Amino acid sequence: MEKRVVAINGDGIGREIVSAARRVVDKAVAKDNIVIHWAEHKAGGEAIDTYGEPLPQSTIDACKVADAVLLGAVGGPKWDAVNPAIRPEKAILGLRKALGLFCNLRPVRIFKALQDYSPLKPELVQDVDFVIVRELTGGIYFGERLEATGEGADEVAWDKETYHRYEIERIMEVAINTAKQRKGKVTSVDKANVLASSRLWRKVAQEKATANPTVAFDYLYVDNTAMQLVVNPGQFDVIVTTNLFGDILSDEGAVVSGSLGLLPSASIGTGTALYEPIHGSAPDIAGQGIANPLGTILSAAMMCRHSLEAPNAAAAIEKAVEDVLAAGYRTGDIYKAGMKKVNTEGMTEAILQYIK
Repeated sequence: MEKRVVAINGDGIGREIVSAARRVVDKAVAKDNIVIHWAEHKAGGEAIDTYGEPLPQSTIDACKVADAVLLGAVGGPKWDAVNPAIRPEKAILGLRKALGLFCNLRPVRIFKALQDYSPLKPELVQDVDFVIVRELTGGIYFGERLEATGEGADEVAWDKETYHRYEIERIMEVAINTAKQRKGKVTSVDKANVLASSRLWRKVAQEKATANPTVAFDYLYVDNTAMQLVVNPGQFDVIVTTNLFGDILSDEGAVVSGSLGLLPSASIGTGTALYEPIHGSAPDIAGQGIANPLGTILSAAMMCRHSLEAPNAAAAIEKAVEDVLAAGYRTGDIYKAGMKKVNTEGMTEAILQYIK
């Protein structure tokens, strides 16, 4: 079986971590008799330097016909002064729109070897393993808005939160299907006691719960959810929520895990899915060979599972990461005294050796 994957290195450490992930994926999928044809395309600051825009049409066209897209990270201070209309981050929004990516999947799992890295007490993080399902293309981020106008006390600005039924239904379906493959529990997060859009959100969620009796549903306000992620994060399986709330809660989940460098994500929808780590481009360490590749490697494992029809490869990669961490290998960002400190290449080689 042959698969086509677009690799977008992006900026900063992007090329280093994407290269590492590609090596790991190639070895893992070979055991499933899958061959990947990689095609490199530009987006972000690198594309601005080359084409004068963050997302050239050639990149969009390549992504549309690929089986998956693996992205490093985009942005950096080098492009802070460019026209806001062509900032590197526009590439991400452009890809979401062009590929119909309405859902972000962000798993939050604390590996046993890293439990003491979490800022929470050890007893609170022993069973943390949940997924945040965030709606990506609706809500206040894409609603109507008015930039600040007027003067003095009368100066005003506003943003409009809008959700259509179809947007809520399709994100609920993703959450339900995800839960069916896990522990079978969905927590729908809203602010239905205040917001009209959240009342529609809860109404649709309750309808979906009725239609799927094998999945347990819970409904929490967003402020309570934020608290519960700190006091009892192990209770969650699948959290489904709006664009704004998901943006905030997923970052809180990342902090709970104790290391941004290990968290993967997937953006899925009606077109080619996009996989990327949640951390930034880290331009301050770019080119030094010390970046942590695990977030990208785990994102590539998600790619194997969801887009490349290679669940065995996905499981092998995830198990290799777990075993390598248990063996004490650490890049500088997660290093502690007594561990085996390695650079990007050293961590990648360790993962390759541990793939069963």
